[in-house]
Amino acid sequence: MYKIVVANQCGCFKRSDLENNISFNSKDDALLSAVQMKDKMNKEFCGKHEFQVEEMQNNFVISFDTQPKSTCCGDGCCS
Repeated sequence: MYKIVVANQCGCFKRSDLENNISFNSKDDALLSAVQMKDKMNKEFCGKHEFQVEEMQNNFVISFDTQPKSTCCGDGCCS
């Protein structure tokens, strides 16, 4: 069993329709979905963080550097 785990759940993630701790039987399916989720988060979220995927045992962990990459856009999505 393979999982996608979102380690840092920012406000944008919490307000999105994305899910955490999704399980897959196939490693390839889990990796593909993790990369797609990461790309969606980087494209559609406010831009305060840059997300990346790391493989850790049977998990693909989506996380971001705790230092913001830019300032908030100001529309309230970053808090």
